[in-house]
Amino acid sequence: MGTILNINTPRDYDLARDVCSYGYFLLAPNHWDVPRSRMLRVLELDDGPSACTITQLDSGKLRARFDRALSRTEQAHARTQITRMLSLDTSAKDVRAFHRVDPRWKRDGRARLFRSPTLFEDVIKTVTSCNVTWPSTVHMNTRICEVCGRKAVSGARGFPTPKKLARIKPGTLRARCRVGYRDTRIVELAKLFAKGSVDVEWLETKATDEEAFTFLLTLPGIGPYAAGNIMQLMGRYSRLALDTESIRHAKSVLGMDGTDAQLYKQLGAHYEPFGEHKFRAYWFELWDFYESKAGPAHQWERDATASVFTASNLNARS
Repeated sequence: MGTILNINTPRDYDLARDVCSYGYFLLAPNHWDVPRSRMLRVLELDDGPSACTITQLDSGKLRARFDRALSRTEQAHARTQITRMLSLDTSAKDVRAFHRVDPRWKRDGRARLFRSPTLFEDVIKTVTSCNVTWPSTVHMNTRICEVCGRKAVSGARGFPTPKKLARIKPGTLRARCRVGYRDTRIVELAKLFAKGSVDVEWLETKATDEEAFTFLLTLPGIGPYAAGNIMQLMGRYSRLALDTESIRHAKSVLGMDGTDAQLYKQLGAHYEPFGEHKFRAYWFELWDFYESKAGPAHQWERDATASVFTASNLNARS
């Protein structure tokens, strides 16, 4: 019989809203079960992978069911991963601070952003989202799990650990996972994490924002956009992660005009008043636009989003 964990949540926590808040909830091995409003995925634990199903009880607490019995150590590890993934460590004080500078999201309670159970997975997912269309990002992560992820008792596959991915040949990633030029960078990143060359605790809890951002730029394949995105996935929202989608948003939603360089500058000025919360202000504005085109995010089917989120479908004037 599998282990069942009951997990306390902040009083304002809403599983559907707070899971379906950032695009990575749609990338394998994550699966949001729309009809049942629950999150399914495989977690990598001490004694191997385990499939987990997370639901929210009427009391507000979360219930996590696993496909096998977990040791006490694994239970603690699972709680840590779930806490990170669901941003359960975002305090009510932090939520209030965000809503003070951007009250647009106070009514529906938006403040938390979904992320991966580990920083490593977030880094690799960010690399697979750079310079590529959303359908390709979806496909890359599906294949990385299918080809490199370990199988849980249930048969579902998880996201590969740094050690597992570090042993994969770049050519295998390119040929079987369609990651293109990212192949060598992904393996190099996996080796750095596997060797302990990336101090995750320091990055997430001890470094200043400037120190964290500067370090991220030293990692293979991590430029300013990727570093900014990884920052917010660590709960650091003082940097923007601007790309071609930001340019589209600036032109079609914010009514800005100019060259890309001018638009990036205008965007920076536009979000500067939000201070250390600027990424959240930007992201929820962008997410609100996505929902205006595709409906509420908690109703998005994972396999359908690859065709929904294309440039033609996201044209604000269509």
